[in-house]
Amino acid sequence: MAIGEKDRKFIATEPFGIAGEKGEQKVWDAVKSAFSSRTCIGYWRFPIFSKVGQNRKEPDILIADQEQGLIVIEVKAININQIAAVNGHRWEYKNFYTDSGNPYEQAENQLFSLLSYFDREPETRRKISGTVLIALPEITESEWIERGFDKMPSCPPIIFKDQMGKSGLLKKIQTTKTVIEGIEINSDRWEVLLSILGGNPILRKEQVAVKPNLDSRAAIISMLADRLYELDLQQEQIGKVIPPGPQRIRGIAGSGKTVLLCQRAAHMHLKHPDWDIALVFFSRSLYNEIVNQIDKWLKHFTNGEVRYDEEVKRKLRVLPAWGARDREGFYGRICDAHGVRRLTPGDTINKNPTNALAEVCTRLLSENEIEPLFDAVLIDEGQDLVVEDHLKFQGKQPFYWLAFQALRPVSAEDPFQKRLIWAYDESQSLENLIIPKARELFGSEESYSQMVTGIHPGGIRKSEIMHRCYRTPGPILTAAHAIGMGLLRSEGMLRGITNKEDWAAIGYEVIKGNFRTGEEITLHRPPKNSPNLVPSLWNSPVLQFNTYNSREEELKALAISIKENIQKDQLELSRDIMIIVLGGDARNLERETALFLMNENIDIYIPSALEKNVTDPRYPNTNPDKFWEDGAVTISRIHRAKGNEANMVYVVGFDQVACNESETALRNQLFVGLTRARGWASLSGIGEYGMYQEMNDVINSGDTFTFTFKRAPIQNINDIDEQIPVELR
Repeated sequence: MAIGEKDRKFIATEPFGIAGEKGEQKVWDAVKSAFSSRTCIGYWRFPIFSKVGQNRKEPDILIADQEQGLIVIEVKAININQIAAVNGHRWEYKNFYTDSGNPYEQAENQLFSLLSYFDREPETRRKISGTVLIALPEITESEWIERGFDKMPSCPPIIFKDQMGKSGLLKKIQTTKTVIEGIEINSDRWEVLLSILGGNPILRKEQVAVKPNLDSRAAIISMLADRLYELDLQQEQIGKVIPPGPQRIRGIAGSGKTVLLCQRAAHMHLKHPDWDIALVFFSRSLYNEIVNQIDKWLKHFTNGEVRYDEEVKRKLRVLPAWGARDREGFYGRICDAHGVRRLTPGDTINKNPTNALAEVCTRLLSENEIEPLFDAVLIDEGQDLVVEDHLKFQGKQPFYWLAFQALRPVSAEDPFQKRLIWAYDESQSLENLIIPKARELFGSEESYSQMVTGIHPGGIRKSEIMHRCYRTPGPILTAAHAIGMGLLRSEGMLRGITNKEDWAAIGYEVIKGNFRTGEEITLHRPPKNSPNLVPSLWNSPVLQFNTYNSREEELKALAISIKENIQKDQLELSRDIMIIVLGGDARNLERETALFLMNENIDIYIPSALEKNVTDPRYPNTNPDKFWEDGAVTISRIHRAKGNEANMVYVVGFDQVACNESETALRNQLFVGLTRARGWASLSGIGEYGMYQEMNDVINSGDTFTFTFKRAPIQNINDIDEQIPVELR
């Protein structure tokens, strides 16, 4: 069944599959019908896991309705002959999977667990109504009365088989006495309620202390630190749904891909603690962030009862793609499981890390029959794990094929249905122009090339494209896209999209033109797709671009700006500020920048160093997981900066890109650098280059770009292979 955007508000976190869920499906369909035109959101198996005996049990159905508040429905798909007795809240069963149960008490406990989330926020504390009902989709009201169960003490409110019509179900819920009585949910309170359901409170940054300087950057950060973003229904689907097979997630920078993969991994583990799950990524510097995110989501879904401890780590593994002697990686994990010696980059012909990884994966695949180890593999930074055709294994991307082979099928009937979930943003690829679509990853054979086209059972989309950017302010994001693609380049765009549908998919409107040669094109990014509020609160531009005559002048200006950030803006050196150096070999610029700032009495940190003010960290005196050091500003080359972010980002060495402006990979560096910013970005370079005027034109264009489409781009990033059906857009 195809689902449109209007149906996003009803979220089944897993497809209905086993026989015992047919009754639950009836109730779920009835709820969707009854609440279709109401201001609400509904979940089948919302992931809050209350302890029930030795097991954790989530609510069967949760509805959040602006008029009714929270509604928890516990479904019992049994017939009247399976109920032996009803003694208060305790029900005795026969010919059922359990002898007895307390369905109402269980649902009530789940409601109280949910309400505890709302009690942490002033806007919703003790203000949300809560209702609990039991649904018996196989029993009529008359059958219940005939057995005399209606006369039993503490008989709970029940939705019977003959009360599941659209009006009947709604009336039953509206006339049921609430367990907790709240107050009116106005529009502001409703937005907070939805945000809490989405888990947004755990994404808050640590709040800085109140600052006396109200015009400072720190004051803006403090003002926004306590704000909850409105619920994004697409993010809710991606974060909370467990697909019954492969899924591709394409998301622009700052759209929340990493956070959502961590949320999904935590949910998978809690729902299926017997599963073996791997969350895989390319950049070692992301390790601590991913572990912290998973830990937060585990605690969130269980009210603090479960965390990412050693017991959980045995089933839910956070694995860098490569790994190392001191950090288990995905490749190494598979080698160990097969009794094969792990190779290192030093054992390969290719010294590029991505290509070297492909080489060792190819060797492992060629010499071994890979045994399935995992039930789900989630891949972040998917664009960094693909290689050119000559490095493929039998026409397939080696790393992805290794991951696919290491997965157990979802069902024995269909060996192609495996939970391989990969997320990527092709604009952040720093090594090649390859986009990780299914056809590119697994070849043209239809079983693989169409594996993420269409929808899974239950209406779960096989492909998701995320178009809203929450991290990076709109003016910085649009500038990064435009300069990265070369939209205003005098010779014509270098890479990009050439149809309206795909521009819309990443959050842009094509106001004018159809991408025919010589035609004028106008693109616009609506503010709603870039909800970061810093530009509306800051009285100056959030993106600055300056050029200098020499590197010494550029670095002198950088030092002055950082000192101002500390003294006037009251930012912290570590985590508030980040410096990114550009270029094909940026090591020298990184070291030059570090030495200059140290000479200016500014403490610096180079990622992987064991301590601050080490300008050239070398193995074994390194920690590749480490990106920040308290009391020091991080200076990073672009590869290590990926996945990290800061309030104030300085991108240094624009000239290293401008001197070879037609090199797409270098423009991608510029895109990645700028989109690390949560609040402000400053771009600088030396000398005189034509690309500098292009950058000024981009900044002056704001959120609307008009240019002449001169020729097809070198890299066309239209979403052809996994085109999402029009009815799902």
